[in-house]
Amino acid sequence: MIEKTRKTLEDVRDGKIGVDDALLRLRSAPFEDIGCAKVDLHRELRRGAAEVVYGEGKTAEQIVGITDAMIKNGQDRILITRLSEEKAAGVSAARPIEYHRDARLAVIGGMRAPDGRGRVVVACGGTSDIPVAEEAALTAEFYGNATERLYDVGVAGLQRLLAHTDEIMSASVIIAVAGMEGALASVVGGLAACPVIAVPTSVGYGASFGGVSALLSMLNSCSPGVSVVNIDNGFGAGYLAGMINRSEVRK
Repeated sequence: MIEKTRKTLEDVRDGKIGVDDALLRLRSAPFEDIGCAKVDLHRELRRGAAEVVYGEGKTAEQIVGITDAMIKNGQDRILITRLSEEKAAGVSAARPIEYHRDARLAVIGGMRAPDGRGRVVVACGGTSDIPVAEEAALTAEFYGNATERLYDVGVAGLQRLLAHTDEIMSASVIIAVAGMEGALASVVGGLAACPVIAVPTSVGYGASFGGVSALLSMLNSCSPGVSVVNIDNGFGAGYLAGMINRSEVRK
């Protein structure tokens, strides 16, 4: 959308189209109503990143319709989150997608080449946290960030995390994903000189309250520089990490 708008402005500058024609192009661009959704076509222009399709609660047919509108209007790379295998099969019948089963995430148009200023490190407490961690890591990669994964480095075996001190201390942003009591974020925050984004997961026994225990622990972290997203929100963490990592390379 940014390139399309720039082309319109350049056409006005070069005398190829008039001001009224340019206004007509821009007026018709903000969104497209396809019945089941109003597809936001100006989001990349406003925020630097195009709209993402949240797959949960949508049918495969609806997702295809939404992505059709995006592609028709010049969005050549699309991220679809919370996409089940069954819906992924339906979407892939209409167009090629790259599906990541663990993360329940699909990409149309491929990943962007890394152009951030540094590296996003994604650390998770246990193997059960990997689906949320993968959603975060793949989202960060989709938005052009070099990403490193440190999985199963929870505080129950602290030596596993301390074996990666170099990676932690050289990161630009760290995403700490953990369930149970959510202590990983505080420990990482005490080691790192960069922002830490904590992601509580719904992993844990009964008294973890579906991730609320980890959420409250992370919100009450005594390590400065730790921020928290919602339970299981790997996408939100990956998106925010990408914004931080690319903040110095914006045009």
